[in-house]
Amino acid sequence: MEEKANTDRLGYMKMPENFKYRSVLLKGRPKHNGLDDFSAKHPPMPVSKWAKIFSPFDALRGFGDEIRQKEKSSEDD
Repeated sequence: MEEKANTDRLGYMKMPENFKYRSVLLKGRPKHNGLDDFSAKHPPMPVSKWAKIFSPFDALRGFGDEIRQKEKSSEDD
């Protein structure tokens, strides 16, 4: 049996009748088939570039090195 989405809910809350974006939410997510205008203008990102976006970065460059250096100097004393 196919379960139908509950359209009067906004997450776990009841969606108010006068909710500003009700019509947008009820439309659901857009589906692109790869041949439409949107897909032509916005091709999927190559997997090789994902790592650059999601890789961690060193916000405090050199901070870890300074901490290790302080730890070593305090151990020597």
